[in-house]
Amino acid sequence: MLNFQKFNVLGLKIMPDQSFRTMLFNLEQQGEIIRFAKEVDPLTNMAALEWKAFNEMGKASLFTNIKGHKNWQACSQIIADRKKWAIGLNLDKNKLLDQMLERMQKSIPAEMISGDAPVKETITTKNDINLFDFPTMLTSKRDGGRYFSSGIAIIKDPDTGIRNLSIHRQMITDKDKTGFIMIPRQARQIYEKYCSRNQAMPVAMVYGTHPAIFFASSFTATFGLDELEIAGALMGEPVRLTKCETVDIEVPAEAEIIIEGEVLPNLTEPEGPFGEVTGTYASECESEVFHVKAITRRKDAIFFALHCGFPVTDAQSTMGLGVEVATKKHLKEVEGGVNLIDVRAVTEAGVMMLILKIRPRHPGQAKTALMAALSGPYLHPKLAIAVDEDIDPNDLRQIAWSMTTRVHAESDVTMIPNTRVFSLDNISPTAPGMNNFARIGTKWMIDATIPAHLSENERKDFEPAFPYNFESVNLSDYLP
Repeated sequence: MLNFQKFNVLGLKIMPDQSFRTMLFNLEQQGEIIRFAKEVDPLTNMAALEWKAFNEMGKASLFTNIKGHKNWQACSQIIADRKKWAIGLNLDKNKLLDQMLERMQKSIPAEMISGDAPVKETITTKNDINLFDFPTMLTSKRDGGRYFSSGIAIIKDPDTGIRNLSIHRQMITDKDKTGFIMIPRQARQIYEKYCSRNQAMPVAMVYGTHPAIFFASSFTATFGLDELEIAGALMGEPVRLTKCETVDIEVPAEAEIIIEGEVLPNLTEPEGPFGEVTGTYASECESEVFHVKAITRRKDAIFFALHCGFPVTDAQSTMGLGVEVATKKHLKEVEGGVNLIDVRAVTEAGVMMLILKIRPRHPGQAKTALMAALSGPYLHPKLAIAVDEDIDPNDLRQIAWSMTTRVHAESDVTMIPNTRVFSLDNISPTAPGMNNFARIGTKWMIDATIPAHLSENERKDFEPAFPYNFESVNLSDYLP
């Protein structure tokens, strides 16, 4: 059984510590987790079970009987929707973006703890290291092997000493070795500094931690900003850190697992394929190599078997939430907010589609917002759609209806060719002379709002024809 701690203030479940397991407890208390007590196999059926549990029932999964991994527990799909994120961050689901932005305005630096850290209860080094002991899954049909998908890499800039956090997939290639994919962003910039010195890059991989830390590690922040400060802001207190055993890096003291090691300089090995956040496969490629030096963990560590592949999974939800927060912040500076009501990154579309809920007050305002959204901090979205205030941006049926009834394609559909797009967008070609991570494609936007110049009486022509008394009739009152 999980060693959950129970906390209660004024009758509400809260997260007073910085642990992963307290979030799981809170999810279970609110009926968001299915416990699987029957034996499952991480190589044959575990991925299918947790994917179906969420996509058919909306539930996270907790596996307590895993073939070949006695005494291990694993969970998945724990942050696959806004409700679960809100529970994890102790925020209101309906005000999630605004409350996150409010908290993130003032960063809170991390702090070192004194004394023993929960993540140091068990320490493994040298010949005792065996990465195959972890209940990692064979996730998608064509995956090249078993993967760690939930690892947060903490590295330090060798020039400044500033920490950087990022999430990386790691295909297990040996008992003490994995791949270490780096797209052309901050981690790679730091890695190239080590390579220029012909030095290995020290890395601490964190598995199972407070959702604020996981979010911060996936959020596109200014280069040189310690993402742990963002996590602290979301939690309202400093992230508590402890020192690693074999590398000069500080890690969350209440994490479930830390794998310490280094990325070797100027060395690559074959990696992949892998079912990625787009829902398609990243093809086999050459990956940098991560060599393990030590593993520290809780005695009863819970493994976060993050599912990355065909939507909807933890991966799309995590990336999507980052896109939503950054886009809403970005659009607040455009025409005083352009009457923006909500932003949704469509997880079902592999986070490459954005929905802006907006009430345009002037002609052209929706297009202004759409252009700004597609030029935000994230490259992932390539399609942005603006819908009016009466459309639910979570309901793809309403969005499709809005596009067919409110879009005059000749004037409302705009394409922007020859621009940078998401590195995993396989339909877009690779830029000449560049690798697969540098793609050039076409972004496009659709204004599916009611024309702004219409009077209130004219707008009625575009109202949805809902059933009479639709809002007041409750179906459950009439069911057996």
